[in-house]
Amino acid sequence: MFRRFRLFPMKTLSFAAAGLLSCVAFPAIAAEATAHGHLHVFQHENVLGTSLELKVLASSPGQADQAETAALGEIDRLAHILSSYESASEVSRWLRTSHQPVAVSAELYEVLALFDQWRERSDGSLDAAAANICQLWQAAARLDRMPEPAAIAAALTAVKQPHWSLDPAAHTATHLSDVPLVFNSFAKSYIASRACDTAMAAAHVDALLVNIGGDLVLRGDLTETVAIANPQADAENDPPLASIRVRNQAVATSGNYRRGVTIAGRWFSHIVDPRSGQPVSHVLSATVVAANAADAGALATACCVLQPEASLRLVASLPAAECLLLTADGRHVTSKGWHSLETVPPVLAAADDIQGLLVTPQKARLIDTATPPSAPPTPAAPASTPGTPATPAATPALWDETCELVVQLELSRFGGRSSRPYVAVWIEDGEKYPVRTLALWSNGGRWLEDLKGWYRSDQLRILAETTELTPSVSSATRPAGKYTLKWDGKDNSGKLVKSGKYTICLEAAREHGTYQIMRQELDCNGTAAKIDLKGNVEIASAALDYHHKANAH
Repeated sequence: MFRRFRLFPMKTLSFAAAGLLSCVAFPAIAAEATAHGHLHVFQHENVLGTSLELKVLASSPGQADQAETAALGEIDRLAHILSSYESASEVSRWLRTSHQPVAVSAELYEVLALFDQWRERSDGSLDAAAANICQLWQAAARLDRMPEPAAIAAALTAVKQPHWSLDPAAHTATHLSDVPLVFNSFAKSYIASRACDTAMAAAHVDALLVNIGGDLVLRGDLTETVAIANPQADAENDPPLASIRVRNQAVATSGNYRRGVTIAGRWFSHIVDPRSGQPVSHVLSATVVAANAADAGALATACCVLQPEASLRLVASLPAAECLLLTADGRHVTSKGWHSLETVPPVLAAADDIQGLLVTPQKARLIDTATPPSAPPTPAAPASTPGTPATPAATPALWDETCELVVQLELSRFGGRSSRPYVAVWIEDGEKYPVRTLALWSNGGRWLEDLKGWYRSDQLRILAETTELTPSVSSATRPAGKYTLKWDGKDNSGKLVKSGKYTICLEAAREHGTYQIMRQELDCNGTAAKIDLKGNVEIASAALDYHHKANAH
């Protein structure tokens, strides 16, 4: 029988209950019931070179499926128009023309016109020809030497020339230069917006969120919590830089922390200033909220190039636009209305304060993993010989708080877009008792039991089934299928575990498809260790890195 959705009954929980999971990376745990229907979640990889998340508020699974199909169809259609990485796309064919008017699609014409507008509005900080400068620095990195000043000057001259002209009466675009042009600055946000609107109209759903690689659009009767990724703590389950609530808005984030080049041991950002020819690094991350997705995407890129004061003026020039900038010297620079969007981040409450928030007292007692119900009893200490002082039992050493475990995994690619498999990553102690879940990705809570290794634990499963959906995440564009998780040595209740051997479990299952599980024991005793794990059908590669934190003293 074809299995599509399983909807868990939800309770209204405070953020304290959600905090029990200690920032577990749950992009989709359960389908959230609302007055209008259920929130259905879909996850895909290799969409525009990154990951895609869809959240659909619909009254039936059929409606949700229809919205998903319409959104994916529109993304594919626009990629065939706007992707400069696809040789057969409309923009690639147009770029091969020279000095001849070409009748172009409404979408390509609109994007070219928007670039003209934003190049002027941003004082030249946003320019499709910046790709020419990026290629210069990439070539220098391959030679491991800095670009020559003459080469930078030549690149700047090439950037500053006109690259196209538009004829609004004939609706034609004329390509005027041979300079490389890339339209990524806000094409992703533009496509997300069009996909969202198309799916809403096609399926008549109540609300829809489209998140392509960290740039997202929300439309309809839904308010969504969006976590802003911290560029200085970039694991999936790291605490966010900020958390905001949005409704009928777009959120875009740009940053220099996921891509760049290294020359002579020095790292340079992939974001360059088209006016100077130099990589920029004074802003680590820029997040913009706006009513229009293309505006949000354009502003996020421009805010990484401009100085913060100029960025604030530019953002203020658009009605209802707000921004958060994290500068290289650690400052949080915000627009006047940004704080009205912020939410109070989840706080890990003590177990004694949480029991009333879960479904039953029986479930509530499973929170405390220090003395788990299924753990074997502690053997009694042997009786001492009369007249001999009793030897006090040694207290096991706790996890060294200066250490952390980093788990890196890459999902397999199958030659094109694919639904992300259900994935669970968790930690077991020496008694094979699960002490911490690091990630649970299950496409809206559907058939969690397919992850049978993780699902067998009542404690972990109950916490997931009774926890609200966690936020969508806005971040700099993430690579498709590559994920990083961290373990700080705490169990699911936030308590430090004992130092010693633990087993890291990585499980992947695909609906009507494959199933794999990987287990690797690692001694977490304060001595650094690295282990590469052999990949399988679903998880192409994985690595464990137990080490002292970079900022530990």
